[in-house]
Amino acid sequence: MYVDSHCHLSFPELRNRIDEVRAEMALAGVDRALVICTTLEEFDTVHGLALAHDNFWATAGVHPDNEGVEEPSVERLLALAAAHRVVAIGETGLDYYRLNGRSVADMAWQRERFRVHIRAARQSGLPLVVHTRSASADTLDILRDEQGAEAGGVFHCFTETIDVARAALDLGFSISFSGILTFRNAHELREVARFVPLDRCLIETDSPYLAPMPHRGRTNQPAWVVPVAKQLAELKSLPLEAVADATSRNFERLFPRTMTRSGDGHAP
Repeated sequence: MYVDSHCHLSFPELRNRIDEVRAEMALAGVDRALVICTTLEEFDTVHGLALAHDNFWATAGVHPDNEGVEEPSVERLLALAAAHRVVAIGETGLDYYRLNGRSVADMAWQRERFRVHIRAARQSGLPLVVHTRSASADTLDILRDEQGAEAGGVFHCFTETIDVARAALDLGFSISFSGILTFRNAHELREVARFVPLDRCLIETDSPYLAPMPHRGRTNQPAWVVPVAKQLAELKSLPLEAVADATSRNFERLFPRTMTRSGDGHAP
């Protein structure tokens, strides 16, 4: 069985057909999914999906790209982190890919937002879901400065270099691979996947985006995490079942709240 460790089921492309999404998951052997929060305004919808379905869990956070939204505070994130079936802080991090005429110096608001998430993760005891794009040096520096290793977590939808992967691993973070791993031009990323130890690998869809081959160009869904697992198994010269089992166990270890019957970190 497989786990989609990062998907956006609250987005309209998927939210309006959850029953179909869940049926496709069951057919593909994908038995669990982590539904990712990207704004505080979105949290109730994300959380509602986790409350309604016993194989979904939720996160609490504000994506670095989102502007003009409610800004998180440590106190607000801690309150959300205490909610039933919330298992991580994020999606958070840094993204300098679309500066829109601004300089990196102008992105100080992103760096402060990231610091707030790290502090909340450390205080709550929950892991971080980290997004980094065109900003890996600052992402790693802030994690070190804020003692992010105390919280741990995952670098999701990894597209960086082996050196960045090594630094993330040294901080105790896991690495999650998405459908990008299957793209024809992703040669360097496949080398990274070969490098990352299997016991530190997760798989994800980041749906509704980044559908893997052979579905590229279509609306992605959690059932399509299986082609990512197949690519990872091929790269590591392992049976598919070994990768499915390892990435599922890695998910459980990273997000231990998913292993409790109550889903809130406490045994019933």
